[in-house]
Amino acid sequence: MSTEIKVPVLPESVSDATIATWHKKPGDAVKRDENLVDLETDKVVLEVPSPVDGVLKEIKFDTGATVNSEQVIAIVEAGAVAAAPAAAAAESASDKAIDAKNDAATTNEAQPVMPKSAPQQPAPGANAQLPPGARFAAETSGVNAADVAGTGRRGAVTKEDIVNYAKSGGVGSAGGARPEERVPMTRMRARIAERLMQSKNSIAMLTSFNEVNLGKVMEMRKELQDDFVKANGIKLGFMSFFAKAAANALQRHPIINASVDGNDVIYHGYADISIAVSTDKGLVTPVLRNVERMSFADIEKGIADYAKKARDGKLGLDDLQGGTFTITNGGTFGSLMSTPIVNPPQSAILGMHAIKERAIVENGQVVAAPMMYIALSYDHRIIDGKDAVLFLVDIKNQLENPHRMLLGM
Repeated sequence: MSTEIKVPVLPESVSDATIATWHKKPGDAVKRDENLVDLETDKVVLEVPSPVDGVLKEIKFDTGATVNSEQVIAIVEAGAVAAAPAAAAAESASDKAIDAKNDAATTNEAQPVMPKSAPQQPAPGANAQLPPGARFAAETSGVNAADVAGTGRRGAVTKEDIVNYAKSGGVGSAGGARPEERVPMTRMRARIAERLMQSKNSIAMLTSFNEVNLGKVMEMRKELQDDFVKANGIKLGFMSFFAKAAANALQRHPIINASVDGNDVIYHGYADISIAVSTDKGLVTPVLRNVERMSFADIEKGIADYAKKARDGKLGLDDLQGGTFTITNGGTFGSLMSTPIVNPPQSAILGMHAIKERAIVENGQVVAAPMMYIALSYDHRIIDGKDAVLFLVDIKNQLENPHRMLLGM
């Protein structure tokens, strides 16, 4: 029985998908739930598994084709068995190869061995036929014009041809190879570029900075880490502190959690925080929902789950929908300071950075402390500088006094 393989139902925000990779070819055996093809959308790569055991009978669209929601892209013959290789044919081909080898050996014994011809040399005086500029370039770079494909009139070799040949690592070139490769953007990369330009062109974006002493947070993690792991089966990281601090601050500064819709401002009474995750295909922002009601353990488990899904290419479209605020951690890659870009229709994004031991003054004494610069980029159309700074100070106060944060103070 033939079974149709269809494109999954795509949400309204995703109009179509591109066939990225077929993992099977017609005639291959497939198992139930085995991935047949990767479909790339603007946001994620979707896997399309086989619903039955059988054989892939037909592929209707090649790699690179654009397909729509619920469109048939392949046919699987359920219960069929892939044809085994023809052993007899393979054996016959092998025998023929052996016979041909033996015939060749016999022929070589019967015929006198002829010397190999020397490689063809360029025509002498080829450079002499060049215009003066091209001839000078050829002589100084050690290029023989006979080796160069001309792009001038009637195939004439020009000075530019000589220079380009030398630069590309041609014979006699001292410059070495200068390889280039042109590849099209993936749909995800193109969408990221489009969104960044949309943010740049449609938002009056500004960034404010502050710094945080994470000494008490690090002491708390060190003191409670073992007990936290035993109780929850996961480590206590820094991101849960920042996510919880942000959720609390968003409740106290609701304009940071708002978004613009035409001439309206929409205030969100919940903190759906997008956590930026880097993948091989680009940056994605899965959403932790209702963070204001989540425990530290829930946040850590949610982040770990999303990170695994992102690495395995298993993020779904629902995982990326929505979000009222974003946190990104450039410190993972060593960034000391940056200006993150707001993700529309959100109005603000918090940037974390690398933790560095720096000299600070505490109670009149210079001491070393684990410091982090934090940045808040925001839409200045609805968020004033005062609101942005107060929000950052709120984050700073919570992280420098984590016991107060745990008490909701």
